[in-house]
Amino acid sequence: MYLNTVFLFSLVASTLALPTAISSRPHKRAILTTQSYSQFQVSNGVGGNALAEVAQKFPVDESNLADLDPEDLAIIKAAGEVAEDAEVGPGGFNEAIEAAGGKNTAAGKALQVGKIKNKVLKLQLSVLALGAEVAQGRTDRAAKLQEQKTKLAKNVQLDEDAAGQRSTPVNFQG
Repeated sequence: MYLNTVFLFSLVASTLALPTAISSRPHKRAILTTQSYSQFQVSNGVGGNALAEVAQKFPVDESNLADLDPEDLAIIKAAGEVAEDAEVGPGGFNEAIEAAGGKNTAAGKALQVGKIKNKVLKLQLSVLALGAEVAQGRTDRAAKLQEQKTKLAKNVQLDEDAAGQRSTPVNFQG
């Protein structure tokens, strides 16, 4: 009889020791690594496929941005800032296009195609970051997200219009 009591007591104790809740959400795990602009830029090659090129460089599950790892979000935001600098900052596309004689020269046209691809990069990173923030409860970012999606759609169309045209990157050290 003593053994039955001990067994019953240990069974009850082990049941109480079990975790009380098991999360059905998968564990967040960072998938991106910090890279230099030259490693994640998409402005080389030809125009027409910039959005797919960005997706290859930043393989984020857009259907589940609520679970985006905070480290990945920080990398996306930082890369977006660098892409912005590569467009408008010193040594960026605007300066390079001007130095090439403007958008109407052969070199300027290729740089302009690269600039559009860079804008797709910058805007897609912004859409990913804002989308994650909204999905994680920052509803104050929803209007900005819509604004960036509109800009992205415009620049994706410009990139597609330049399909097959030579694209030149800048040697940006951001």
